[in-house]
Amino acid sequence: MKTIKILAFAVLVSLSSIKMYSQETTSNKPTIIFVHGIWADGSSFTNQIVALQAKGYPVISVQNPITSLADDVAATKRAIAQAKGNVILVGHSWGGFVITQAGNDPKVKGLVFVAALVPDLGETIPALSAQGPAITLSNYLEPLDGFVYLSKAGVKEVFAQDLKEKDQNLIYATQTPAKQGVFADKSGEPAWKTKPSWYILAKSDKSISPELERFMAKRANAKTTEIEASHVVMLSHPTEVLRIIEEAATAKK
Repeated sequence: MKTIKILAFAVLVSLSSIKMYSQETTSNKPTIIFVHGIWADGSSFTNQIVALQAKGYPVISVQNPITSLADDVAATKRAIAQAKGNVILVGHSWGGFVITQAGNDPKVKGLVFVAALVPDLGETIPALSAQGPAITLSNYLEPLDGFVYLSKAGVKEVFAQDLKEKDQNLIYATQTPAKQGVFADKSGEPAWKTKPSWYILAKSDKSISPELERFMAKRANAKTTEIEASHVVMLSHPTEVLRIIEEAATAKK
């Protein structure tokens, strides 16, 4: 009987140690904060969010108002403040502008740019875009009451051409338009000059030219992975994008 009690106690101690170790391991994981772009929303990273949560990562997906760069940076800074411990920022498209500035927070340990704009100090979207080949995205824009929407044809032709029609329709229905003034907002001091950076380049991107993406990734000294994908590479190639995010999250800082 005494032996059984000792064995039972030993099992309880072991289970308790495993639980404590698991909790400690989870708590040491950085918070992954996703920052979406124009004509998208926080759900565009659903595949990665679910996978990361299953692996014990704390995750926050910012819902940008896209009313100004300052407003979007403020939204991301609130998410950073909410996070406990270190942070990895993941920005898609316009989200690259946002994490370039918000990433200066000391809690941020790495930046992952996903087919994103990576501005230098003082650059606007037009100034940065002028450094690459011309694209036809502007042919599909629909201004309305001071905001800019992307047409359904634009989603299918230059934004998400490698997705199924039902997924394209979902993007169109859930898009967040940009206030027109956003395109003239100037970037602040870039965090990529002091923080480790990764870049996921979409080789079939028609919203940001792949040549411009290579230029920005090289300028930011980012570790670059090229994927044959449209602008919404996180939707068409979720596993590959997840792998790069995890690489950033586990990198030795």
